[in-house]
Amino acid sequence: MMLHIIFILAGYVSCSIRSRLCWLRKHYIFGNGYVEKNVKPIRVYSQQTKRSFVCCSSNTQFNHFLPSETELLNGKVIYSVAAAMGHNKEAHPECNSRVPAIIDALEKMKLTSEFRSMEVIELEKFRPANVEDIASVHEGAYVSGLEKAMDQASEQGLILIEGSGPTYATSTTYQESLLAAGAGISLVDAVVAASKIRKDPPVGFALVRPPGHHAVPTGPMGFCVFGNVAIAARYAQRAHGLKRVFIIDFDVHHGNGTNDAFYDDPDIYFLSTHQDGSYPGTGRINQIGRGDGEGATLNLPLPGGSGDRAIRDIFDEVIAPCAQRFKPDIILVSAGYDAHVLDPLANLQFTTATYYMLASNIQQLARDLCGGRCVFFLEGGYNLTSLSNSVADSFRAFLGEPSLAAEFDNPAFLYEEPSRKVKEAIQRVKHIHSL
Repeated sequence: MMLHIIFILAGYVSCSIRSRLCWLRKHYIFGNGYVEKNVKPIRVYSQQTKRSFVCCSSNTQFNHFLPSETELLNGKVIYSVAAAMGHNKEAHPECNSRVPAIIDALEKMKLTSEFRSMEVIELEKFRPANVEDIASVHEGAYVSGLEKAMDQASEQGLILIEGSGPTYATSTTYQESLLAAGAGISLVDAVVAASKIRKDPPVGFALVRPPGHHAVPTGPMGFCVFGNVAIAARYAQRAHGLKRVFIIDFDVHHGNGTNDAFYDDPDIYFLSTHQDGSYPGTGRINQIGRGDGEGATLNLPLPGGSGDRAIRDIFDEVIAPCAQRFKPDIILVSAGYDAHVLDPLANLQFTTATYYMLASNIQQLARDLCGGRCVFFLEGGYNLTSLSNSVADSFRAFLGEPSLAAEFDNPAFLYEEPSRKVKEAIQRVKHIHSL
């Protein structure tokens, strides 16, 4: 078993990509996977508990982690990095190469703060999420059970944690999952702070893993440990008084964890586009919320083969009208890059240009509706080339620069979209939600 070295510095992560050496020292937790024979299951039990949340406006107690006022005034993108290098399983698609591939692409294309001066700001210091943050979405028994399970992971190298669906864990997974959630929370702080001193604050982007949108309140699921976007939504309400949160999820898979966390909540609108019939099989078009939250959940399953044309129509006819009617205080985005035509885990055909369009249009939507407050969170994306190129083009959209998609997208990989089926799905969801 490889030796794992964990760098912990005063309760926060200090991140920099000014050189490969700094990257290795500050982002990597060394270790390169484990042999399958060491995998042993452990069950994490939890029980239903009732939770209530009070929305109140207050200054964040962690404002010493914010970028400088000069950076907040001039930045166009603020990003955080939590690469979870110790959370890795040999030959697993959600591997520890994902975030480094993105960072490498940003560096190569001169989109990082090293080349962009004050335009692109890395949030170099941020705190891990705490128990209060996690418990705002997940049940306490799951959180405590997972922490205890890490002791077993330390002994065995790699384990399976079985809650609502088996997800692997290593000895570093618990702490790294707290860092991923904390990176998103800290970006909310930064974007909100910037919005108080300018009308067009920078967009936040949490380049983090493990991803989060499958993690249900009772446990882990589908590569996900903690619901990063859901935790950030509750934090925005609790710490900043941003009562109405609009969540857009364009991962190829349904964000069932986020869906479940807010299914009866009228103040958090969850909108998901995903491939019909893909994992985890949830997100039917008639799942619209429950009780007080009825109508605040919109699921739009797309037929296989849906691509750029489909999502452009969906943005214009569904996403934008829903957001305009909801009138959010902040927009959070589960940014899944696994709907790309080259991604191996599904069958949609988004392109690099599709992701540029989504990034640009969502940024403008936030400017129009909620003072520009918007934070993206990395979810899926398993072809490292299409993932890194698409994230880089998202950064270009935020910067107001032309897309380079023509250099990366090969039309030969595309085929005719199922336009009739897409149109029928759009018309049906518009009817259900009175759009």
